[in-house]
Amino acid sequence: MKRALAGAVNARPHELGGALAAFATAFAMFSAYAILRPIRETMGITSGLQTLPALFWGTFAGMLLVQPVYGWLTSRYRRSAFLPWVYLFFVLNILGFYAWFNLQEDHTWIARAYFIWVSVFVLFVVAVFWSLMADVFSREQAGRLFGFVAAGLSTGGLFGPFLGARLAQPIGTINLLLVSAALLTVSLGCMMLVLRWHRRHGENTAPGEDRDARLGGTALAAFKQVARSPYLALIALFVFLLTWVSTFLYLEQQAMVAEVFADRDSRTAFFNRLDFWVQAGSLTMQLFVFGRLFRWFGFRALIVSVPVLMALGFAALALFPTFAVLVAVMAVRRIGEYSITRPSRDTLYTVVTREERYKAKSLIDTFVYRGGDATSASVHALVKATFGLGLTGIAWCGAGLAALWAVVAYVLGTKHVQLNPRR
Repeated sequence: MKRALAGAVNARPHELGGALAAFATAFAMFSAYAILRPIRETMGITSGLQTLPALFWGTFAGMLLVQPVYGWLTSRYRRSAFLPWVYLFFVLNILGFYAWFNLQEDHTWIARAYFIWVSVFVLFVVAVFWSLMADVFSREQAGRLFGFVAAGLSTGGLFGPFLGARLAQPIGTINLLLVSAALLTVSLGCMMLVLRWHRRHGENTAPGEDRDARLGGTALAAFKQVARSPYLALIALFVFLLTWVSTFLYLEQQAMVAEVFADRDSRTAFFNRLDFWVQAGSLTMQLFVFGRLFRWFGFRALIVSVPVLMALGFAALALFPTFAVLVAVMAVRRIGEYSITRPSRDTLYTVVTREERYKAKSLIDTFVYRGGDATSASVHALVKATFGLGLTGIAWCGAGLAALWAVVAYVLGTKHVQLNPRR
C-alpha cells in the first residue's frame, strides 16, 4: 500500500512521510486563509474602490516593517524555533481581530486594517512554508513532489470556503475567525512533522551538516543577497512583473464586480464561487499534470507557459471586453499561478544556499511582491486618470506586461537549468 500510494503521488517510499506531512501543512494553512479571503475581498470593495491603491501601499509598508523582524529571527534562532513562532504569531493576530470585531461597532477602519493584514498574512505564511520546502527537498525531489505538495494548498482552498459557507450562519461570520485560528494551529503541528521527517530522511543537505542550525548573518542580509546575486535579482524581477500582471487584472475585476453585483452578500458569494472553481482547477492540475509536464517538457517550458497564456488572455480581453471573458482570464491566471507558476517559482530556490532560501526568498515573496502590488496599483490609477483608458486599453497594457514577463521567465528558466544544485 505504501509503494502504491508513493507511486500515485510520484514519490519514493522513503519520501512518502515527508510529502504527506508537507501536504497536510499546506492543506491546513490554506484552509485557514481561504476562510479569511472572501471577507477580505468584500472589505476591499466596502472600503471604496478608490482606496485600493492606498491599501496596497499600506500592505507594502506592513511588509517593510515585518521583513527585518523575520530576518532577525532567522539569523538568531534555529529553524525548529523560528518557523513555529511565525505561525503562532499569526494565530494570535487572528484572535486579536476576533476581539476587535466584537468590541467595536464601526467596522470601517477594521475593514481596512483587516484587508492589509490578510494580504501580509497570506504572503508570509505561504513564503515561510515554501522556504521550508526548498530546504527540505532537493531539486530532483522538487520536480517530482512540488506539484503534489502544492495540491495541499488547492485542497485547502476548496475546503476552507466549503467549511466557511456551512458554518457562517450557524456560528456567525466573526466566529469563523476562531475556526481559521484553529486550522492554522493544526498546520503548525503538521509543520513540526515535516521538520522531524527531514532530520531523519532529508537529502538536501551536505553530509554532517546540521539540518537545524542557525542561519546567522544580519536581519537585513536578504537585501544584500538579492543585490549581489544576478540569479536572485532575476527572480525578483520575475515576481515583480507577475504582480503587475496580476494587479492590473485584479483591479479591473474589482471594478466590474462592484458594477455587476449591488450588495455585499452577493459579492461575497461570487468570490466564494470563483475561489471554489479556481481551487478545483488548480487541484486537478497539481495532482495529475504538473509532475508529468515537468518530465515531458522540462522546467523552462513550465515557467514560461503561464506568462504566455496571460499575454494571450489579455489580448482576448482587449478584443472582447466583457465580464465573462474577464472572469475567465482571471480564473486562468489564478489556476496557472497556483498549479504551475508557484511550484516552478519555488523550485528556483532549490539551487541557492540555505540562508538564501529563508532570507532572500522571504524578501522576494513578501517585500518585492507587495512592492509590485503597490506600484502597479498606483500606475493603474494614474494611467486610467491620465489617458482615460477603459477595460480594452488596460487589457492591451496587460498584454505587453505579460509578454515582457514571458521573456524574463525564459531567461530565468534557462539560468536555472544551467545551475548545478548546491547542497
